[in-house]
Amino acid sequence: MQAPEDDQGNPQEEHHESDVATATPDLARPPFYVVVLFNDDYTPMEFVIEVLQQYFGLDLDRATDVMLSVHYQGKGVAGVYPRDIAETKAQQVNRHARAQGHPLLCQIEPQAI
Repeated sequence: MQAPEDDQGNPQEEHHESDVATATPDLARPPFYVVVLFNDDYTPMEFVIEVLQQYFGLDLDRATDVMLSVHYQGKGVAGVYPRDIAETKAQQVNRHARAQGHPLLCQIEPQAI
């Protein structure tokens, strides 16, 4: 069998898929961020629970636990997400709180390793 030729009639080498070395990229896990709610003297506890259920999908018991952390410890973790999702959730919560007339503050922090 004769090797295939290029446009000038020169023989070309045949390559098979098994002849090509494949590199496996080292995929690092993206950094995660903690979404934190901070206590204030004006936002009702019921509103904090509503936010935790609506924006973070927490059930009533878990939302209540987080709300109590916010109330007694000054802050509580609503969830842990990749940065873009964490930022979006924090923005949504802050926008919703302001629209409802509450000063509730939601921020993101790098997750401790």
